[in-house]
Amino acid sequence: MLLLQQAINGVMLGAVYVTMAVAFTLTIGVLNFLNFTIPALFMVAGMVGWSLVTNGLPFGLVGHLHWAPALLIGIGCAVVLSVVIEQLSYRFLKARHGDATEHAIPLVSSLGFLLIIENLVRVRFGTDMRAFASPFQGISWNLGGILISIPQLASLVLSLLTVFGLSALLRGSKVGRAIRAIAENPEAAAVVGVDVRKIVPVVFAATGLLCGLAAAIYALNYGEVAPSMGDDIGTKAIAGMVLGGLGSIWGAIAGGLLVGLTEAFSIQLFGSDAIQASVWGLLLLVMILRPQGLFGHSAIGKGKF
Repeated sequence: MLLLQQAINGVMLGAVYVTMAVAFTLTIGVLNFLNFTIPALFMVAGMVGWSLVTNGLPFGLVGHLHWAPALLIGIGCAVVLSVVIEQLSYRFLKARHGDATEHAIPLVSSLGFLLIIENLVRVRFGTDMRAFASPFQGISWNLGGILISIPQLASLVLSLLTVFGLSALLRGSKVGRAIRAIAENPEAAAVVGVDVRKIVPVVFAATGLLCGLAAAIYALNYGEVAPSMGDDIGTKAIAGMVLGGLGSIWGAIAGGLLVGLTEAFSIQLFGSDAIQASVWGLLLLVMILRPQGLFGHSAIGKGKF
């Protein structure tokens, strides 16, 4: 019974990791670089939501906001910030240096943005954990002695529905086909009429949306935010992405859930201090036995969607 409870807790915890892992996967699968601004986007959405609930809009325009519009504005800020970063880093460097930007320069520039954004937020709000007043904490469903958190269950369903919708969009829409064409071969996609300059911002906007959604799920379920909240969640989401297979959306789902399960069982069996060793030990084991991940392919950006 206890192991079943931990398995359920792990799957519920995986909802945040799934959404973040898919955000990482979308960038690396299409643009072939690891976008380190993703933890910062996650953090910004959460901190903006908390600030609006606690302080209201700047300059006294509106008092304390309800949690729902506050988090929606936070998600919107993550989307806008992601697109701005695309304009200032990926697009600017691509225009200035051409192929020299593949793949190290976008990676390093995204790491720079991560450090800048996190430290600016720390300067403004400090480093302490901030309580987010969630109206759903403590609501659970008792099923034969097994407690299922209703907010976590709703978050898991929402996360999976978002990922399924994204996958359907990539397969069935004109924009999705253009994104898949760029992932397969950007030069060939441009030859057949795909406007790469218009599609790449869509990828960054989708990344910001996924990060903002993950932050809202985290804030509502765990009732806290912090300037450093993206660091631990982001690294575990990377682990989930690699476990599932680079560039595979379905692999990101499996990897995110697997990380959540590993974390839950690690707490039960070894205590919270063993979480990092368990998650990264599992990743190392999978990399030794299957370097491409559970559902990945040998080449990044080739037929992953």
